Amino acid sequence: MAYLDHNATSPLRPEARTAIERAFAVQGNPSSVHALGRAARALVEEAREDIARLANARAEDVVFTSCGTEANALGLRGAIQGAADTGAPIERVYASAIEHDSILGTVSAIADRATGIQAAIIPVTEGGVVDPDALREMLLGSGARALIAVMAANNETGVVQPLADISRLVRDAGGLLLVDAVQACGRMAMDFSALDADYLTISAHKLAGPQGVGALIVKDGAPFAAQVHGGGQEKGRRAGTENVIGIAGFGAAARACGNDNSTRIAGLRDRFELGLRERFPDVIVFGENAPRLANTSNFALPGIAAETALIALDLDGVMVSSGAACSSGKVKPSHVLAAMSVPASVAMCALRVSLGWNSSEGDIEAALLALEKLGARIAARKAA
Repeated sequence: MAYLDHNATSPLRPEARTAIERAFAVQGNPSSVHALGRAARALVEEAREDIARLANARAEDVVFTSCGTEANALGLRGAIQGAADTGAPIERVYASAIEHDSILGTVSAIADRATGIQAAIIPVTEGGVVDPDALREMLLGSGARALIAVMAANNETGVVQPLADISRLVRDAGGLLLVDAVQACGRMAMDFSALDADYLTISAHKLAGPQGVGALIVKDGAPFAAQVHGGGQEKGRRAGTENVIGIAGFGAAARACGNDNSTRIAGLRDRFELGLRERFPDVIVFGENAPRLANTSNFALPGIAAETALIALDLDGVMVSSGAACSSGKVKPSHVLAAMSVPASVAMCALRVSLGWNSSEGDIEAALLALEKLGARIAARKAA
């Protein structure tokens, strides 16, 4: 088996598995004041420190959630309500055209609810990078206070966004900035303090932690209002008993990220793309001329449909994806590639290889061999 779908979920690290197993022995509720409750609380707070360290944020600003999708929704909705409560309401919400569906769906829902908030999409270049001139015009042209959502790195192409430039534009316009760092955190340096963003989101299973736990980081002083009320957990920002076991694994995975060798991963990615070009001269690599995550290669082999390739590779024990993994298993045209002006006929051939902590040269060779076999079969069929 060659697992090359780390952007969908990265297999559990041994460090995270060990932390989870140890957490099972702690039976207390972290809100209880007795010994077992305090032991559970200690696990939660240790993990909070680990996640804060990974993003260079303050531990007290970390809010645990059930996943990255909830963190994005909580950040957007919490910011809007919090801003309204302070008397400086958000009137517009802007999201880049390549954002994850959890951002785009929430933004659309907010705009559809007759709240008076208008939503707009920030265009990107053909290389998959947010167009700073378009964003500047949108921010300065409206004269309204805006909330801007831009991901740190795209989940499909791996293209890294110019967050420092975007942050300056947002600050100059008096807006608020939410950064979806789900794919980026742990795979590239992330400095929440230096970035000067207001909100940042992370998901454990992208770091090779457990599924079912994420985090929202809220900058001290940024407007925010809880969306789930109850027992006052997470300093009243997100009610509900914390997922102690998942959070413990999250923290361990965050600690282990510091040991990742991005140079090794980049070498594997480059070896894969070189092998593709040797076997398929007409291969198209999306975003190849833009800064990318070291682990991600999104490509198309014209004439080979993604659905056909996925089935063939799976039968050969090679697991890749056709893009985002949050679409109920459906292979459909990518809104990310559409935003990059990729023709639909090419986008329907797009595949994503994403590497991680346990990826090897053997995985690369297995994927190249499986693709080569598929290409030969298709060529033979056409020649018959």
